Amino acid sequence: MLQNNSSPTLDELFDRILVRQPDRPALIDPPDKLRVTGQSPLHLTFAQADRAVSALAAHFIEAGLPANSIIAVQLPNTIELALTVLAAHRAGLIVALLPQLWRQAELAVAINRTGARAIVAMGNIDGVNHADLAMNAAAEVFSVRHVCGFGSNLPEGMVPLDIATERTIDRSRLMIRDSRRAALVTFEASGSGFLAVPRTHVNLIAAGLAIFLESSLPQNATILSALAPSSFAGLTSSFVMWLLSGGTLAMHHPFDETVLVRQMETERCDTLVAPASLALRMAETGALSSVPSLRHVVGLWRVPEQVGSSAPWSDSERQMTDVYLFGEAGLFASRRVEDGSPAPIMPGPYRTPPQVPITSTAGEIVLTPHGTLGLRGPMVPIAAYAAPESPSEDFVVPSQPDYVDTGYAARIDRATGAIAITAPPAGVMAVGGYRFPAQDLQEWARRLGPNAMLTALPDRLSGHRLAGRAGDNARAREALKELGLNPLMVEAFRDRSVSG
Repeated sequence: MLQNNSSPTLDELFDRILVRQPDRPALIDPPDKLRVTGQSPLHLTFAQADRAVSALAAHFIEAGLPANSIIAVQLPNTIELALTVLAAHRAGLIVALLPQLWRQAELAVAINRTGARAIVAMGNIDGVNHADLAMNAAAEVFSVRHVCGFGSNLPEGMVPLDIATERTIDRSRLMIRDSRRAALVTFEASGSGFLAVPRTHVNLIAAGLAIFLESSLPQNATILSALAPSSFAGLTSSFVMWLLSGGTLAMHHPFDETVLVRQMETERCDTLVAPASLALRMAETGALSSVPSLRHVVGLWRVPEQVGSSAPWSDSERQMTDVYLFGEAGLFASRRVEDGSPAPIMPGPYRTPPQVPITSTAGEIVLTPHGTLGLRGPMVPIAAYAAPESPSEDFVVPSQPDYVDTGYAARIDRATGAIAITAPPAGVMAVGGYRFPAQDLQEWARRLGPNAMLTALPDRLSGHRLAGRAGDNARAREALKELGLNPLMVEAFRDRSVSG
């Protein structure tokens, strides 16, 4: 899809829009940001966003962060996330996205795994003190030298970041832009633990283009993203598509449906990016009909095995595009057919739609010898998933496949020739957008004592839901909090009253 030697970086895409239309609205905060973070919502033009990016990049450079070092970022779906990513790239840094649900235990593991030199967090998100979480996690990791935060009442030792400060950058200190350099690191759950997955600018733009072209988004689109921006898919389907369209990115803190609809009406959004289950429900209830400007809905499936059996798209005024997500390995997109049902997915190359005036291969779908679905193409970081090379008995190093095995069980439908995805990877649990090794359940339950149980139950919408049992659920919750576990683990042990 992209040629490395001529591809722009993400910050170059931003610069091109800035030159063309500096006064166009660029970034719009969630209207309930004050409730979520304690900060007032902002609207920034591209010129205002550029000044904020320069101020943040200047801070990172003056802090002495070496070029190509990693900066860990745990932020909500607000403009600070987009500005921090652009600023890090402008300063020659690599961004490691940390899921918002992660607490101290997972944060420390991820920061250790990447050797991050700095961490950026929000003071508070939905009543949780993320600044303290970042400080405590950084204290466990030798590599971290700088802990920065947005918001008020930050703990001692955390450097406040201010996007309103006027600071310029000495351009001679900036890195030569190269789209083949690593730009982002995300974290993949596997049966053996968490895997850090790096991606270049080329990888990210290729993924964004795959969704952008398949969904036929217009230039200068006004996109409302209702996704947590803490994964490869979350970033490419919102942040990268925004840069490709040259339009406006409105950000929604998931999920308040009333706020979401009002936000689309106020900002006259033409595109909604949301979990597919939410989008289907809103179409069925008619909630989208009050937004006459809305024309495109991009629905993300973190449980791609459920797409084939999903309800038909019932809104004839808007086009629905399904985005199949396979953890951090890769994705592909497919628009719904005329009757609203999911389009059949054929093995082999998937290309840009016929009506798009370019012919390009976005990637390729492979059925592996193991009966699983594999992906190859410009967005797929094959090296990150390659098994360690070890000489065989005859001293010949076995060759690695040129695709990533997603682990999702798949087969060819004999009647249609299409691929049917039948089951998720073994050893990995998915609760909504949060994926983790299944072995973690047994490990944490074991720490609570012999009578404790923690399990994952199948769930139609989110893949799984967690349920736990202990002799004293309240004490179990407190113990899990002290161990630094995320709230999904903790709230599995909530007390369930039975009504008569």
